[in-house]
Amino acid sequence: MRITALLENETEREDMLTEHGLSLYIETENHKILFDMGQSCLFAENAAALGIDLSTVDMAVLSHGHYDHGGGLKTFLGINRKAPIYLNRHAFEPHYHGTEKYIGLDTALADNERLIFTDDTTVLAQGLTLYACAKKEPAKQQHNPESSGLNVLENGKFLPEDFRHEQYLLVEEQGKKVLFSGCSHKGILGIADRFRPDVLIGGFHFSKLPLDDTLKSFAEYLGTFHTEYYTCHCTGKEQFKFMKHHMPCLHYLSCGQSIELFG
Repeated sequence: MRITALLENETEREDMLTEHGLSLYIETENHKILFDMGQSCLFAENAAALGIDLSTVDMAVLSHGHYDHGGGLKTFLGINRKAPIYLNRHAFEPHYHGTEKYIGLDTALADNERLIFTDDTTVLAQGLTLYACAKKEPAKQQHNPESSGLNVLENGKFLPEDFRHEQYLLVEEQGKKVLFSGCSHKGILGIADRFRPDVLIGGFHFSKLPLDDTLKSFAEYLGTFHTEYYTCHCTGKEQFKFMKHHMPCLHYLSCGQSIELFG
């Protein structure tokens, strides 16, 4: 399995374009998958620079309904004419930061015939399964300060997000489990505990957390699982560096970087 970060907040390469967002290109034994599409067309420009032909992708997944993960949806629909795009049935709900800034998807695309709306558990193919976020939080769960202030407009009222539009992709290959999570709004501790994958790839939503004993305890807890972590996007580079001291199994996946698993 090979995973390439087509878009991420950071890069070590001069030929990559960056923005606040995430897009991953996943090559399994039998499939080419696009996981998230950033907030613009930059993921596609980076793919071209890396020699990756997005027209050959056979399925795409949106992790949740925020602009920095699904803003490139229109671009992908124009490049690729065949791949179904899987997103949660709540993804097009009106998501806001506070009450002024709309951070949702382009609702003009909601009726596109290639969109497949999911709920709970959806089997995409052998070894590929989408899971909706847990309706009830696991017992071991941290709060996400960055998730406070995120709202959904429902019946004319702004309500705190419950992130029911968030979903995770589990890839099972060669007897191993790899979990992909876009932002882990529901809490990375609970997600890791729920799935216990061999590898977990995605953002932790920690970038505003102070570098203190609480963050240290999160790192130590995640390190108790037999899991290798590749984080990115909303984790925060300083938070990553701090956590790395307490969990050697943590790595950073930056824009333009590829990793090989189980090869």
